[in-house]
Amino acid sequence: QVQPVESGGGSVQAGGSLRLSCTAPGFTSNGCDVDWYRQAAGKQREWVSSISTYGTTTYALSVKGRFTISKDNFKDTVYLQMNSLNPEDTAVYSCKTRNGYRCSAWGPGTQVTVSS
Repeated sequence: QVQPVESGGGSVQAGGSLRLSCTAPGFTSNGCDVDWYRQAAGKQREWVSSISTYGTTTYALSVKGRFTISKDNFKDTVYLQMNSLNPEDTAVYSCKTRNGYRCSAWGPGTQVTVSS
């Protein structure tokens, strides 16, 4: 499996920014799409954003205009730039590979905490 690992989480004040990384060796050559999800304490997992192997991006309405997904194929890394963060963005953020060859795995997640 193309196994992703997230990094870049942390604590930030409202209005601040963070950039998350999802590194998944092989996701470029295997043609994987990559999704970001988040799960706040006591809530269901929520889809945040996706980037296809072709670079097509999509966003949940709750983050559109504030978050930007991108990727570096040479580094097999997908980024989630998060701006104008608010306390409602507090969650564990996870990335997932899908489609492509052997692309069906979740990363362990990274915690993002936004204080008011």
